[in-house]
Amino acid sequence: MIRDIGYLKILKTGPGTSVQDTGRIGYAQYGVPISGALDSKSFAWVNHLLKNKDSDAVLEICQPGLKLQFGAPTLICLAGAKAAIKLNGGIIASDGIYEIRESDQLEIGAFHLGSVLYLGIKNGFQSDKIMNSRSWYSGITSSQFAKKEDQIPYFTNQDYPSYTASKVKWDFNWAQKNVIEVFAGPEWKLLNKKSQELIESMQFTISELKNRMAVQLSELLPNTLPEMATAPVFPGTVQLTSGGKLIILMKDAQVTGGYPRILQFSEEGLSVLAQVPTRQIIKFQIKKSH
Repeated sequence: MIRDIGYLKILKTGPGTSVQDTGRIGYAQYGVPISGALDSKSFAWVNHLLKNKDSDAVLEICQPGLKLQFGAPTLICLAGAKAAIKLNGGIIASDGIYEIRESDQLEIGAFHLGSVLYLGIKNGFQSDKIMNSRSWYSGITSSQFAKKEDQIPYFTNQDYPSYTASKVKWDFNWAQKNVIEVFAGPEWKLLNKKSQELIESMQFTISELKNRMAVQLSELLPNTLPEMATAPVFPGTVQLTSGGKLIILMKDAQVTGGYPRILQFSEEGLSVLAQVPTRQIIKFQIKKSH
């Protein structure tokens, strides 16, 4: 099969659009974050439907206002947030596979459900692979977020692609949970009983301080725990600051931290959190180890 290079051109974009894959595993000792898709469930789904490799790179879209043009034929797949999307001016669903022809334009409008949309492409985007990953991260790759006039390479065939449409529909409701299962973190037992019960019973608001590095919750907690020696942290680690703020680390977070690690999100829990819009309420369901 002949595979030539085509380019996806960014015609217009808001902040928060980047190429992501499964991330950089094994480089924490050098201070390199894992990065990778915020919502690993939606990421995996688009690659599954396209029959790509599990690690193939996709476009992660975290804001409306994106307009793209494809330079060559391919197949794409959408999943994640439910959004207003147009292909060559015609409204399409924000899930499933679509045939793309040369010069086709795709527009991403308002998000109706969820916060992160994934655009997968047949055989994955072919941006530079650094440290075994194509995930964009400032200081590692040449770009952190897409800019107008950027061109992102992908493989194409000379002939227009064909496919058999899948009858499996994307479930937009899986991420519409306000109760998210988490696990007790290493310093959970250092909290007094009253603080533990408060965290389990409270509702928390996703603040405007939400990005690929971390999500800060609006409510403050009484905290008498001292800061600790620097220790490893991971995506999904929940830190309690000395001022009583809860900070949930995301995929671009640092690899060490000095705040108590009171909770830890599972991978699916992190995917749910990534889709929760700002100003929405979540509640922790804490699963403790025995």
